[in-house]
Amino acid sequence: MASKLKLKDKAKRHERRRLKTRQAMKGSQERPRLVVFRSNGAIYAQIIDDTKGFTIAAADSRKIGEKGAKSELSKKTGMAIAQEAQKKGISSVIFDRNGYLYHGRVKALAEGAREGGLKF
Repeated sequence: MASKLKLKDKAKRHERRRLKTRQAMKGSQERPRLVVFRSNGAIYAQIIDDTKGFTIAAADSRKIGEKGAKSELSKKTGMAIAQEAQKKGISSVIFDRNGYLYHGRVKALAEGAREGGLKF
């Protein structure tokens, strides 16, 4: 029983962090928002224009088609989202870590995006 309560509290804390950071940033057409979602098996990235409510580009580690460590796949996903953004003419974004700590896979994705040419 105690573990269920702990999980609920952890989810509430994550949701609070996610919403608090989300209030501070709004993506525009000139500088859209790069959002990260991390699951146990994969990592996903989207570039969103909040003024239109439109997803400009997306990438995830499942579509990379390679096997390896999760952090390596995260870095490759960051490079993939940067390439998609370059094709659409986007060079600068706002990084939204979506309430996750800037550590591990989230950090690897950000570094990969920077290596791919995105500025944030």
